[in-house]
Amino acid sequence: MREISIAKVITVKRKEKGITQDKLAEYIGVSKASVSKWETAQSYPDITLLPQLATYFNISIDELIGYLPQMTKEDIKKTYQRLAEDFSNKPFDDVLDHCRVIIKKYFSCFPLLLQMAKLFVNHFVLATEKEKQEALLQEAIDLCIRIKKESDDIWIAKQANSMEALCHIILNQPVEALELLDETMKPPISDNFLLSKVYQMTGNIEKAKEALQVSLYQHLHGLLAPAQSYLLLVANRPEKFEQALVRFIEISKIFEVEKLDPNLVSLLYLAAAQGYMMQNKPEKALEMLEKYTYICTNVLLPYKLKGDSLFDSIENWLKDYDIEPPRDEKIVKESIVQSVVETPAFFPLHNEPKFKSIVEKLKAQI
Repeated sequence: MREISIAKVITVKRKEKGITQDKLAEYIGVSKASVSKWETAQSYPDITLLPQLATYFNISIDELIGYLPQMTKEDIKKTYQRLAEDFSNKPFDDVLDHCRVIIKKYFSCFPLLLQMAKLFVNHFVLATEKEKQEALLQEAIDLCIRIKKESDDIWIAKQANSMEALCHIILNQPVEALELLDETMKPPISDNFLLSKVYQMTGNIEKAKEALQVSLYQHLHGLLAPAQSYLLLVANRPEKFEQALVRFIEISKIFEVEKLDPNLVSLLYLAAAQGYMMQNKPEKALEMLEKYTYICTNVLLPYKLKGDSLFDSIENWLKDYDIEPPRDEKIVKESIVQSVVETPAFFPLHNEPKFKSIVEKLKAQI
């Protein structure tokens, strides 16, 4: 992140023009001592002189004072990573206060605000009181609303809408979430499909292929992400549950999703284990938990979305897909253990040797 640094900018720009402090002072109509104080940060130019200085150096006033209202993509990534680590290692309230300082400073940097909303959603459970958790989720909602109202980036606005809906779901506010998501049920033509057609028309076959690969990748993720919830929804119908589980697993194997996004497959096995416990089938539940454990301990971390020989043109898109894994790795590891140990559906398994072995393997990675 950049701080206001007008002293350095004036010094650099003056030297680039090859002029002395006397010459700059004469042009602006001030004393040489004033210019000297500006360059040593002992004082700042009067606000009325900023346009004249900026014009003389052929730069904007923002550039003159060394202030950037936006953060670069790399800055945002580093900021998210640092704050996620801080949530894992430092007092929650201290980190939260620091987050709010950053938000206030870059209140017009909408990609950053979106990531801060994600940060809040991914760490609100660390707040010790329910009221604080709800307040933090509301802060995330407020950030999403601002993004949707002020940002000209449609993609960022769509992500903010989804994040806002997720907050309402967590807050047990289904009506509000439904109002936000209802429009997404309408079946639009894929923009990537149209984009591919345009690229083909212009002879850019590589970009056409990239657009279609991105569309396929998104649809694959869109199919398997809700699979976990669907399995739990039909767990009371064993035949339907089994049919769905077999299909989801086969799709995962055919497309080798374990290599592309292992988290999708791990959550699929976790949901399957819960479903089997709802059906009073502990042996099958333990089988699914063992598969879940294998992925979590051997494949999942460090978490990163990937392409492969089929999806070989999506590297640039993946860099923008998700700026940073949602939580610090330490917190992720702890949540993996909690998802098994603290899930009520698995309580009847706690004394089973296989279950104890599973927990030991998961705890060993923390």
